[in-house]
Amino acid sequence: MHLEKQLETVLLQVQKPARYLGNEWNVVKKDHRTTAVRMAFAFPDLYEVGMSNLGLKIIYEIVNRHPEMLLERVFAPAADMEALMRQQQLPLFALESRQPLRQFDLVGFTLQYELSYSNVLNMLDLAGIPLYSRDRGHKEPLIIGGGPCAFNPEPLAPFFDLFLLGDGEEGLLEILEKWLILDRNGAGREELLAGLAAVEGVYIPGFYRPRYRGGSFNGMESLHPAAPGVVRKRVLQDLDRSCFPLTPVVPYIEAVHDRGIVELFRGCSRGCRFCQAGVIYRPVRRRRPGTLKKIAREILRSTGYDELSLSSLSSCDYPGVAGLLGELAQEHRAERVRFTLPSLRLDSFSVALAEQFHQGRRGSLTFAPEAGTERLRRVIGKDISDRDLFSAVDAAVSAGWNRFKLYFMIGLPAEEDEDVAAIASLCEELRRRIKEERNRWIRLAVSVATFVPKAHTPFQWEPQLSMAGVNRRQALLRSTVGRLKGVKLSWHDPGSSFLEAVFARGDRRLAPLLERAWRSGCRFDGWSEHFSLQRWLELFEEVAINPEDYAYRCFDEEAPLPWDHLGSGVSKGILLREYRRARQDNPSVEVK
Repeated sequence: MHLEKQLETVLLQVQKPARYLGNEWNVVKKDHRTTAVRMAFAFPDLYEVGMSNLGLKIIYEIVNRHPEMLLERVFAPAADMEALMRQQQLPLFALESRQPLRQFDLVGFTLQYELSYSNVLNMLDLAGIPLYSRDRGHKEPLIIGGGPCAFNPEPLAPFFDLFLLGDGEEGLLEILEKWLILDRNGAGREELLAGLAAVEGVYIPGFYRPRYRGGSFNGMESLHPAAPGVVRKRVLQDLDRSCFPLTPVVPYIEAVHDRGIVELFRGCSRGCRFCQAGVIYRPVRRRRPGTLKKIAREILRSTGYDELSLSSLSSCDYPGVAGLLGELAQEHRAERVRFTLPSLRLDSFSVALAEQFHQGRRGSLTFAPEAGTERLRRVIGKDISDRDLFSAVDAAVSAGWNRFKLYFMIGLPAEEDEDVAAIASLCEELRRRIKEERNRWIRLAVSVATFVPKAHTPFQWEPQLSMAGVNRRQALLRSTVGRLKGVKLSWHDPGSSFLEAVFARGDRRLAPLLERAWRSGCRFDGWSEHFSLQRWLELFEEVAINPEDYAYRCFDEEAPLPWDHLGSGVSKGILLREYRRARQDNPSVEVK
């Protein structure tokens, strides 16, 4: 039976068939017979998660603008769809054309989160593509990885042909153009990879071999003359002149972030020591107000959205953001468009600004103090005082808000029990002050994540707090914050944070474990209803790998790290200097 006919039957049996239709508003459909290079953009999570991703929107429009190139989308099928696909022997297909994934020339996975890795393997298997790069022939598509996790992709390295580090706008087009030339010249797979290695930002894992000594990683060895000692990330120099998606695909079902997006700028100058995004997206590059207004105008015209998010790592840091918001609101007043800023900083917050984008509606405002004490905030590079929080909330209450979300972390380097207990004290003092000064009770939603050390950050050498320690501190939070009236407490699962740390600091020895985990049924590990820490721990034992060696070890400052051959644009020396400064900001810790 033809794929189309099979799908008609299958889609009647799944919970959300709109995830797999591929005929949304603004979708681009091209003829596979008349395009020279065909690529699928693969998002290893559900459709409604992936359709919120700005990177997908950018790449989709950039590639499809090129007359010789085609790019289609594919997402991880939900459990009900996967079961039917395997039962009916349906291959994983791209949405636009419903062509099987294995018939494309390249398949590019965006790697946003370590707990999506098992989905990558599952999608390759559903597509009928060999899992390991070494097992693929010339007729199989090249498998590319990108996104933040590409800055330490070593646990996934054997499954990928290449990775692109950094900005994809120019880098991916150059890859496709180079592939087209090499393919027309009859290049074999090895020759293709050698040619693509010359593209700035391209990392070919098969051209490198890790060395180990005494069970520890001991550096990366180049095996091919085309392999540079350090792969430099790709940086888009002029964001203002770059392509931005003006006609994004509008999903039929509600996405996680169901609104238009305008990227104000890329990068962040704040330098929080725990934040990987602040490193890998440097330097800061901004769009001019005129460009932003034009982009907003086109997106609203082409999509019909009534909400537009002005997005960046720290949107309030955009120069003149208040004036820009005012001009946008005035231009689109008749359309009743709501403009939002997804991130607010305590030290740049203004009530007037918040009033502009909330337009009289008073939901909740979100702030991220990150730590309960000023001492610990200095250690992590978050230059915010308690007074900043009190002042911002007081000003917001005077303007009509009474609900706030506060984000914190536990397990931060140099953290002590007093820092955790201080979260409750801070919340209690905040509510008391507002009651005394404004005669109003405010409601707080306190969300507490567990610190995960990430590659290319000053805290990459730091161990994660043990699960026993996390559980103990979460119990402390429940006994303090959890008992406060008017405060709702939530926290992250310690087991999933532990596994995230293992893969974030991992090396290639984790690849066989990952394959075994996938074969044992691991899927959607980032979703609490699917995640099983016990299953993962049993798998670690089966392959004789101690996960604590990755998550809980304090890395030697002089030792090579599994990601040293991948350049983030910030040298290891600068990161080490910041790490030592953090230790100096904590008098109770001896500085090496």
